[in-house]
Amino acid sequence: MNASLNGIRVLDVTQVMAGPFCAMLLCDMGADVIKVEAPNGDSSRRMAGGAGEDSAAFNAVNRGKRGIVVDLKSSAGSAILRRLSETADVFVENYRPGVMAKLGLGYEAIHDINPRLIYASISGYGQTGPASSKGGFDLVAQGVSGLMSVTGEAGRPPVKAGVPVTDLGAGLFAVCGILAALQYRERSGQGQQVDTALVDAGFALSVWEATELFSRGTVPGPLGSAHRMSAPYQAIRCADGYITLGAANDRLFERLAGLLGHPEWLKDPRFARDGTRVEHRVQLAEEIECVTTEQPCVHWLAVLEAEDIPCGPINDYERVADDPQIRARNMVVNTEHPTLGTIATLGTPIKMSETPLTPGQPAPLLGQHTDAVLLEAGYSKAEVERFRKAAVIR
Repeated sequence: MNASLNGIRVLDVTQVMAGPFCAMLLCDMGADVIKVEAPNGDSSRRMAGGAGEDSAAFNAVNRGKRGIVVDLKSSAGSAILRRLSETADVFVENYRPGVMAKLGLGYEAIHDINPRLIYASISGYGQTGPASSKGGFDLVAQGVSGLMSVTGEAGRPPVKAGVPVTDLGAGLFAVCGILAALQYRERSGQGQQVDTALVDAGFALSVWEATELFSRGTVPGPLGSAHRMSAPYQAIRCADGYITLGAANDRLFERLAGLLGHPEWLKDPRFARDGTRVEHRVQLAEEIECVTTEQPCVHWLAVLEAEDIPCGPINDYERVADDPQIRARNMVVNTEHPTLGTIATLGTPIKMSETPLTPGQPAPLLGQHTDAVLLEAGYSKAEVERFRKAAVIR
């Protein structure tokens, strides 16, 4: 197999979103990812639209993995995972800090077994700090990290980002850490712990907002679709809806002002420079919309694109999935699932010329590969059967 992480084995002891997403990306890169589930399975298996123990939601963040069921609360089950850790390269878990340690599967215990192993922990608040023992949910993390305070429109009730950005962000940062730790291991022979958190991810992604606070001492608030560092850079109303407009520097704004028939904007002290346009973004948007509301979205998209001014439609997901550019980039792939049939799933946004990723494989059935994985680990068929009769595995 010509894959970046071919030969890397990952133990995926995670559930729901952040951890499974992290491990799935490693799987897409060619790693052999073994999804370890409790006897009742990952709760996302039973999300809306599921069929028995399988759902499209589970498949969306667990594609391509092998799946085993082990009761880690039993001494025999935790011993199985410790044995699997002996030959693994990466261990990913997303339980509250302390949970894995109580099971004899914390970083120190696994590091003693396999000092070369990379142990990635993803949690709500991280492994350290006064709030580390709290559970983590994306909604809560968006509030704690400040994201909800800058999302939506001023004077309206708080809203979260439309996608679970702290879940996905923590998973992405964990992947970055794991890949860096694997590179370090190549030089040193030593593994290490990677610690990422939903709250950290939300705050870390707040680049412009933190910059406003740190540099100006002002607390950033919600701006709707507008940008806090440049203008015009937001959704603009047309006769039949909205488009996005990104004339985000002086050169582009000069072109836009001429196109809209208002060259005098360039001499208006409110709009002459990007810095002052930001201060008067509301008035500027009103001036622009006095012109754009005279024609429909399709007209302005054509006119703006002809002048190479960044703009675009505001698509719903049905239109996105059918977009020729999205299709050309293989961002929608069909997966053949043994119980769900043919299901459309997201492709990978990572394109690599020599080691392409492989996103089109189905997620495992509950416990589908338990026997195979345990036999690979050196257990006999008789031992596997005893584990099954004792309900240690499924």
